[in-house]
Amino acid sequence: MWTPANNLEQERLDKLNDLRNRQIEPYPNRVQRTHTTAEAIRAFEAAESASAGDSEPVNVTVAGRIVRQNLKGKVYFAHIEDGEGRVQLFVRIDNVGEDTYEIVKQNLDLGDFVQASGPMMRTRAGEVSVLVHELVVLAKALSPLPVIKERVLPDGTVERYGAFSDVEERYRQRYADLAVNPDTREVFRKRARTVAALRHFLDGEGFLEVETPILQPIYGGAAARPFITHHNQLHQDLFLRISFELYLKRLLVGMYDAVYEIGRDFRNEGVSFKHNPEFTQLEYYQAYTDYHGMMDLTERMVAYVAEQVTGSTTIEYEGHTIDLAPPWRRITLREAIRERTGIDYVEHTDAKSLAAAMRGAGFNPPEGATWGRLVDTLLGDAVEPHLIQPTFILDYPRDISPFAKLVPGDPTHVERFEMFIGGMEMGNAFTELNDPLDQEARFHEMAQLYRADEDEATPIDEDYLRAMRYGMPPCGGCGIGVDRLVMLLTNKSTIREVLLFPHLRERGQGAETSSAH
Repeated sequence: MWTPANNLEQERLDKLNDLRNRQIEPYPNRVQRTHTTAEAIRAFEAAESASAGDSEPVNVTVAGRIVRQNLKGKVYFAHIEDGEGRVQLFVRIDNVGEDTYEIVKQNLDLGDFVQASGPMMRTRAGEVSVLVHELVVLAKALSPLPVIKERVLPDGTVERYGAFSDVEERYRQRYADLAVNPDTREVFRKRARTVAALRHFLDGEGFLEVETPILQPIYGGAAARPFITHHNQLHQDLFLRISFELYLKRLLVGMYDAVYEIGRDFRNEGVSFKHNPEFTQLEYYQAYTDYHGMMDLTERMVAYVAEQVTGSTTIEYEGHTIDLAPPWRRITLREAIRERTGIDYVEHTDAKSLAAAMRGAGFNPPEGATWGRLVDTLLGDAVEPHLIQPTFILDYPRDISPFAKLVPGDPTHVERFEMFIGGMEMGNAFTELNDPLDQEARFHEMAQLYRADEDEATPIDEDYLRAMRYGMPPCGGCGIGVDRLVMLLTNKSTIREVLLFPHLRERGQGAETSSAH
C-alpha cells in the first residue's frame, strides 16, 4: 500500500478520502467531453464573429488538468489544459451551488483532472472562459507535480520555468516533464511529424515500407557490439539487431525495387550526447542506383522533412543557421582530412606510418588500430566537429566498409558516403556490394582483421551470402539516425531531449559514461 512521502501528499490523500466520504468517486469511469479546450475557444470566437449582437450561447463540456487556480471568496478561477491547449474556468457559487463550491474550495489541487460544463463567455478582462454550471472530478492527483512558475514576456507570450532543478530527473520522470512543460510536448510532436514526413517522402518515391526481425540469429550490417538474449524453447542465443541492412538487401534479391524500414536498433555501447543503447534508424535501399543516387535522394528527403516539420529548409541549431536546401557540399574523405590536418593519409600506406604522422600532427592515435580505423579517427577528431552545413564525405577505406563496392581503379577505397550536419554524423550509405564472392572474401578478411575487437567483428552470414548468390541487383542504400535528425529540427544538443524514455544509470551509480565515438 502506498504511503505518502510528505505532508503535501498526506493532505491530498485526505482530500481524496473526503471525496469518497461525500459519495463522490474521484476516478469515475466515464467522461462526457464535447469539446477540446481549443475547439471550445474556436466555437465561441466563431459565434462572436458571426453575430452582430447577442449570439446563442455556446455550451461545452471540457476536461483537463488544473494548471492554475485562484479562489476569491465566492468566485474560483482555474486554467485547465488538455492535449490541445488551455482554457479558463469561471466558477461562481451561484451557478454550481454550495455543495459543489465546497468541493472546489476544499478538495481541488493543481494537477487534478476535472470536467466542466457550461456556456462559453468572455470575462471583463477579455479572456474567453467557461462559465461553469457543473464540475466533476475526473482524477485526483496524489503527488504534486514539480512547481512551475510563469512570467509574461514583452511580446505577450507566457514563459514557464523552474520545473526541475535536476535535469536528469526530467528524463527519469518524463511523464511529469511532459505534464508541466509544453515545450517538451512540442518536441515529441515534432518527432512524430518527422517520422511521418520521412514515410510520406519515401512512399511518394515508390519505396515499400517493410518490417524485418529484431531478434536475429546472426547480427550484422554495422560495426557494433550487440545485446545477446536467449530463446528458452529453441535453446538458441539470439541478438538484438544492430542494423536492418542485410535483411533489407535480401528483399532486393526478392524483386522489390525499393524498400525502407523505420525502427529500433540496439547497440551495446557507451552513451553520449548523440548515443543511446537503443535508437531509431531509417534505412532505405533502392535497386539500379548507386551512392550518387542515394546522395540526390537523401538531400531532397531531408530538405522536405525540414520544411514539413519547421516550415523552412533553414534551421537554427546550436547557434548556427543551417541551410538544408539541395545541393549539399560533396568532398572526398581524403580531401577533407588533408584540409583540416595537413595529413594525406594515402601517402601513409600502413597503420604504423599513419600513426606516426598523426602523432607528429598532435593527435593521439589508438593503440593497435588498423589503417582504416586510424583514418576514421582523423575524421571524427579533426573534421566532423567542423561540418556544420550539410556535407557528404565520400570514398572511405575498404577495411572499414565491408558492404560497399570499390572505387573503380582504387583497391583501397570504396563508394561510401557519410552525411554530416551540425557537427554530427547523420547517416551512412554505400554503392552496395552485390558480388557474392567478393562479399564472402570481405567477411573472412574482416574476421581476421578485427578478430580481437568485439566492436568491429563482422560475423559471416551464410544465409545472406546464399541470397546474394541468387543474384542481387546493383543498388544503393543509406541509413539515417532519426533521433539525431530530430535533434537538429528541434535544436536540442543531446539525444536525451528527443527520446521519451532515454536509458539512464540506476540512481547512485555515478555519472554516465560517454561513448568513445
